[in-house]
Amino acid sequence: QVQLVESGGGLVQPGGSLRLSCAASGSIFSIYYMGWYRQAPGKQRDLVARISNTGSTNYADFVKGRFTISRDNAKNTVYLQMNSLKPEDTALYYCNVVGSLGGYWGQGTQVTVSS
Repeated sequence: QVQLVESGGGLVQPGGSLRLSCAASGSIFSIYYMGWYRQAPGKQRDLVARISNTGSTNYADFVKGRFTISRDNAKNTVYLQMNSLKPEDTALYYCNVVGSLGGYWGQGTQVTVSS
């Protein structure tokens, strides 16, 4: 069993910043990818960013230049630094981990960008 604990969501004004964290624990043997997805009401869940165990990253076009993903392999933790937030970034953000035993999702952390 794998547990993902997310933190860092909240309410922020447009142009502000937030940092999301996701710590993985449990029966983890090898983690290949750690990443973040988001889902707004009535919309599909989209990839935001992901990072491999070698440090290579992928970003959705709508966050390039504003968000930065990083990970601490020793702590099995992934971070998402979100800058220059826009109202359209409002969504439930989910942590995703893909390892040798399969893929896992966190419960989500709400990010709301509003004045």
